[in-house]
Amino acid sequence: MDAPFGETLEQGARTLGIPLSAPAREKLERYADRLLAWNRKVNLTAITDPAELAEKHLLDSLTLLPEVAGAGTLLDVGSGAGLPGVPLAIALPSLEVTCCDTVAKKVAFVKAVAAELDLRVRGVAARAEGSPEREGLPRAEVVVSRAFADPERWLPLGVRYLAPGGRLLATLGRETDEERLRRCGEEAGLALVSLRRFDLPRSGAHRAVATFVARPA
Repeated sequence: MDAPFGETLEQGARTLGIPLSAPAREKLERYADRLLAWNRKVNLTAITDPAELAEKHLLDSLTLLPEVAGAGTLLDVGSGAGLPGVPLAIALPSLEVTCCDTVAKKVAFVKAVAAELDLRVRGVAARAEGSPEREGLPRAEVVVSRAFADPERWLPLGVRYLAPGGRLLATLGRETDEERLRRCGEEAGLALVSLRRFDLPRSGAHRAVATFVARPA
């Protein structure tokens, strides 16, 4: 990868307060390199500029570390090329990640890069429709998706994959309405416990992540 990639990753991690070890930085660079190499033959991402990829794929995924901290398992629904699951697995080597997508070629990429980088990541080709046992998907301590931007659709689906005591994350634009989120959560049997807003440092793109837990019966 080129110098702008490394500079964006390093400076962005420092600005966002993301701890990155030297081995993690090296694996993130190798992951990005493989992603762009596969992308020449398989449509994995529309972002091909290395610096933009570092920010909008890698750093954007790693901003979820505070919400994932302490968890042992994570399910990434509609993960595409493994985002955010693979970067999170790189940063947290003990985390067991399942990346689920309907496109077999994208799952093949996730499996290949997980094996090459020795990550605790499993790729599953499945459509998540709310039946984890039938779909071969686990119930996880953290469930997340970048593919579902609409909380009205994501929360009722994602809650079905939560392990007891687990956390469901919704990745959003910064201007999201907290009251709307709270209402959507209640309708899905969830309680909103945190809403964190931030900006990506290079582009200034607005981001937010909401954390939900199951409401007591």
